[in-house]
Amino acid sequence: MEVIGILKVKQDTVQVSEKFKKREFVIELTDNPKYPQTIQFQLVQDSCPMLDQFNLDDKLRVEFDLRGRKWTDPNGVDKYFNSLQAWKIETLTTDPDVLPF
Repeated sequence: MEVIGILKVKQDTVQVSEKFKKREFVIELTDNPKYPQTIQFQLVQDSCPMLDQFNLDDKLRVEFDLRGRKWTDPNGVDKYFNSLQAWKIETLTTDPDVLPF
């Protein structure tokens, strides 16, 4: 899957456990400027530094996988979580005559 949007939030890498780290960022989708959508993505493990080269307000293309998992809380209640795991990010030109959207 892929989206094109503007980088609005760029978090630091967080070491979640001894073996797992992640970095979150937010892209604003402007397909419909009247109702922009802000979408949170994550990078994991060795992909975390991928975001370093980009600046806020850069126009980016993000390729990602939709991930989901089930977790049972201590009371036995099942909960479901989704995440958008980015695996490729590239900048797009800021020339309005060349923008793909």
